[in-house]
Amino acid sequence: MSALHVPEGLKALRGSAAIAGVATFGCGEATGFNDIELLARSAHTAVADAGLKMSDIDGFCTASAGATMWAMPAIEYLGISPRYIDSTMLGGSSFIAHLLPAMMALRSGQCNAVLVCYGSAQRTATFGRREVVASRKFLDPQPYETPYEPMLPPSAYALVASRHMHEFGTTRRHLAEVAVAARAWAALNPEAFMRAPLSIDDVLGARMISDPLSVRDCCLVTDGGGAYVLVRADRARDLPHKPVYVLGNATAVWNRQVSSMHDLTTTCAVESGAHAFAMSGLAPKDIDIAELYDAFTINTLLFLEDLGFCAKGEGGAFVEGGAIAPGGRLPVNTNGGGLSCVHPGMYGIFAIIEAVRQLRGDCGERQVANAKTAVAHGNGGTLSSQATAILGLEEVL
Repeated sequence: MSALHVPEGLKALRGSAAIAGVATFGCGEATGFNDIELLARSAHTAVADAGLKMSDIDGFCTASAGATMWAMPAIEYLGISPRYIDSTMLGGSSFIAHLLPAMMALRSGQCNAVLVCYGSAQRTATFGRREVVASRKFLDPQPYETPYEPMLPPSAYALVASRHMHEFGTTRRHLAEVAVAARAWAALNPEAFMRAPLSIDDVLGARMISDPLSVRDCCLVTDGGGAYVLVRADRARDLPHKPVYVLGNATAVWNRQVSSMHDLTTTCAVESGAHAFAMSGLAPKDIDIAELYDAFTINTLLFLEDLGFCAKGEGGAFVEGGAIAPGGRLPVNTNGGGLSCVHPGMYGIFAIIEAVRQLRGDCGERQVANAKTAVAHGNGGTLSSQATAILGLEEVL
C-alpha cells in the first residue's frame, strides 16, 4: 500500500495536545450510584489528577447509550460552562473519536482544557443493560435485522467469528487465547472485576451464548465511570504528571448493521488505523502497547489484523502461546480489557485511560517496562464505528 498523504493541518496537530489527567470510578459494581454520579466522580478525580480545578474546564465531551442529549444534564450536574462541546455518539468508540475535534478546538484557542468523560451503572441500575437492549428495536431500528429480532450484539459478533473461522481456519482455541490473556493481565490489576484464574479449557467448556462464542468470549457487564483531560502540549509540561501526547487519531464508519458489512472479516479499522498511523509518523512495529476494544474475543483478532500488527487471517496464529499475555511479544489490553476488567456498556474511554497509565508508569505489577508508545482503539455498535489513537511520550515527538 502506498503511503497515505497527511494534510498539513493534521501534521501540525501531531503532538499539539496531551492527556494530562485520567481517572476511573466505581468499576465493577457501584451499587447506589447512577450514570451521572459515576461520570461526575471520575471527572472530578481526572481534573484533580491533571492539577486543575473544575473551573478550568472550558471544553467538554461525553456520550451515552441511554440519553440523546446527555451533554446537557452532565454539564449542568458538573456546574461548568464550556465553550467547546462535543456529544457525538458512535457507540464505544466515541471517547477515542472525540480526540481529534478536541485537539482542533484547543489549537484554535476556542478552549484550554477539555474534559472527556463517561459513566454507566448498567450492572446495578434498575433500568439496566437488559432493558436497554430490549429498547433498541425502537431507539435504534436496523431495517434489515430488527424485524428478525436477533440476539444483539452477541449474534452479530458470532457471525463474524464464524466467517473468520471458515475463511482462515481460526479456531475456538485461538479465541480462547484472547480471553485467557486478558484474564492474566486482569490478575495483575486490583481494579479488574474478574481476576480468578482462567484456562483455555475453561473458555472452551463455558456456557455457549451464540455459537461459536461462549460466555467467556463475551465482555463483562459492569458499572463504571472514566474520564481524561486534554490540554495543549505547552501547558501539559507544567502540570504534575508526565504528558502523554496524541500523535495520531482517526475515525471511520462503513456501516451500521453487521449485515451491511462488505466483508465480515475486515472492519473499517483498516481505515482509521492507517490514517492515525500516517498522522503519527509511526507504524505498528513502533508500538509498545495495544489497548484494543475487546467486546468479544473475535474483536482482538480483527483489530490486530486490521491495524497492521499481523496480516489478514493471521490473528489466530499471532495470539497463540500467550503472545499477547504478560511476557508475550505484544502487551494487549493490559488492564484486563472489557473481557475481564470493566465494561459498562461502552469501553473506549478505558482503553485510553489504561494506555495513559502505562505510558506514565503508573501500573504497578502489570507495568510494561520502558513503554513509550501505545495504540488505543475503540469499536462502536456491531463493528460499525472504529476510532484509533496513537499516543506517545516526549521521546517520540
